[in-house]
Amino acid sequence: MRTPLGVAIFSAVILMLDTYVFQAIRLVSRGASPVVRTVIYTIYWTLTLLTIISLLLFVFAGPDFMGRQFRTYLFATLIGLFLAKLVAVLFFIIDDLCRVIQWVASKFFIKETDISRSSGEGISRSVFLSWLGLAAGSSLFGSLLYGFSNKYNYQVKRVKLAFDNLPAAFRGLRIIHISDIHSGSFTDKPAVLKGVQKILDEKADIILFTGDLVNDRSAEMVEYMDVFNRLKAPMGVYSTLGNHDYGDYARWPNNEAKVRNLEHLKVIHAEMGWRLLMNEHVVLEKNGAQIALLGIENWSAKARFPKHGRMDLAHPGTEKYPFKILMSHDPSHWDAEVKTKYPDIDLVLSGHTHGMQFGVEIAGIKWSPVQYMYKQWDGLYETGKQKLYVNPGFGFIGYPGRVGILPEITVIELV
Repeated sequence: MRTPLGVAIFSAVILMLDTYVFQAIRLVSRGASPVVRTVIYTIYWTLTLLTIISLLLFVFAGPDFMGRQFRTYLFATLIGLFLAKLVAVLFFIIDDLCRVIQWVASKFFIKETDISRSSGEGISRSVFLSWLGLAAGSSLFGSLLYGFSNKYNYQVKRVKLAFDNLPAAFRGLRIIHISDIHSGSFTDKPAVLKGVQKILDEKADIILFTGDLVNDRSAEMVEYMDVFNRLKAPMGVYSTLGNHDYGDYARWPNNEAKVRNLEHLKVIHAEMGWRLLMNEHVVLEKNGAQIALLGIENWSAKARFPKHGRMDLAHPGTEKYPFKILMSHDPSHWDAEVKTKYPDIDLVLSGHTHGMQFGVEIAGIKWSPVQYMYKQWDGLYETGKQKLYVNPGFGFIGYPGRVGILPEITVIELV
């Protein structure tokens, strides 16, 4: 995409898509006055031109050409428009297929059965589907714009988990689980501080963070260290690494710079008072009882994500403890390795999916496009005596908003 050829191809795709959508706009606006149609057409093609110009600026202009916040919102808006048009096109394709079938039928099977000519009353099928497609696309685009206001709308979700083998001393233990902070996406420090205060107000016994502190670079966290170093708990704050923490999605002058970035990120965890678990375990004690807390580096069953996690390093030595909690960023680890090789892990805490920052969670209905990529993507999952909780994230990345799947602070109580 960053090459001239890639930009040319993508620009051509945009032009073809917009030309296809324009046919529907022409159809539904044919009853308007010439002046109104001219205004509609001018606005539509102006937006197309601005989209292509913006694409060129994103690819070829330096990162300082536009402010980071403006670039983020502009990019999200353009992607939203593109997705909205794709949704609309699905309806237009249905209409075109229907018309092709009608044409074939009229030519080869039943003469003079063109339904579009036989329906002299009411709205024709093509106009109806055109309106329906435009309405669906507009609804999607409107919801994405509305979602901008939800990115700091932190929700506290309370979950009680029962385990037969939990030592009596740990019954009632309250765990704050957060994940995917993505500090490089933040643009409103006071709003983030309010989210951190919500965590502190819960007065939990322990705070567990399951990875993706930054988008790419450790420097993204510098401005927010004085916010997140406020997180304290009687039994400590523990953390792990996520796929974004390794800097794999950034351009580095050399591999040494990438390594230094990761090492600096580890230092940031320590300076905030967080105990970063790197393929290891610690023992938690309460009133003479002990349980094990394991934390591994990112391990994903998906080929495009890294497998740095080493359960073979973190698990040995935990066999003697009656209860075990594992912090593992990617929930695909649950099916791929934990359930099959480590059945004595009682509770796994993960993040990573963000719930795609888009979905529906209302009246018992729970859906997001991410569920077609991840079997476990948000909330609680159970197999036998083992449990997995997937936090949809504290922060956001890419799209600066959330629709339906809001940022979450999970309060887990062991009972």
